[in-house]
Amino acid sequence: MKQMWQLALMASLAVTPAAAQGQQAAADPLTAALKAQFDGVARNVKEAAEKMPEDKFSYQATKDVRTFGGFVGHVANAQFATCARAKGEANPNKEDFEKASGKAALVKAITASNEYCAGVFAAAKDTWMMETVTQGQGATARQVPRAAVLAQNTSHANEHYGNLVTYMRLNGLVPPSTERAQTPRPTPQP
Repeated sequence: MKQMWQLALMASLAVTPAAAQGQQAAADPLTAALKAQFDGVARNVKEAAEKMPEDKFSYQATKDVRTFGGFVGHVANAQFATCARAKGEANPNKEDFEKASGKAALVKAITASNEYCAGVFAAAKDTWMMETVTQGQGATARQVPRAAVLAQNTSHANEHYGNLVTYMRLNGLVPPSTERAQTPRPTPQP
C-alpha cells in the first residue's frame, strides 16, 4: 500500500509542471499566446545565429543592406528596447550590438535579449498586458497596451528572421525552422 501511495505521489509531481502551464494558459490566454509566438521566433533567430559559420556573419546580399551579423545585432537591440518599454523600465542594454563583430558576441547578444524578453513574459498576466505604456516620442507618442508592444517585437523579429533565412539560403544553408519542419516526427503508437 505504501508503494502505491509513493507511486501516485511521484506521478502527480511529474504532471504538475504541465498542469501548471495549462492553468496559466487558461488563466491568461493572451499572455500564453504572445509568449508562444515570441518563443518560436526567439528560437529561430538564435539557432540561425548559431548555425551560420563565423566567416558568414559579414555576408551582405547587397551593399545597401545589413550584414547577417548586423541583422542579428539589430534584433538583439530591438528586443531589449521593446521589452523594456513593455516592462516600463529603462533599457538595460547599453551596447550597440549592430556594431558588434564576431559570432560569439552576437550569439551571446541574441541569447541575452531573448532571456530578457522571456523574463517579461514570465512575470506577465493578461490584466498587466492590457495596461497602457507610451510608445513613440514627442508628437507621435501614444498610449498602447503592453500586449501591442510585445506583439510588435515578435513581428519585428520575425521580419528579420526572414532576412536571415534568405542569407542562409544564399550561402547553401537550411534555416533552422525548415530543418525542424523536415525532420520526421515519430509515429504515435496505438
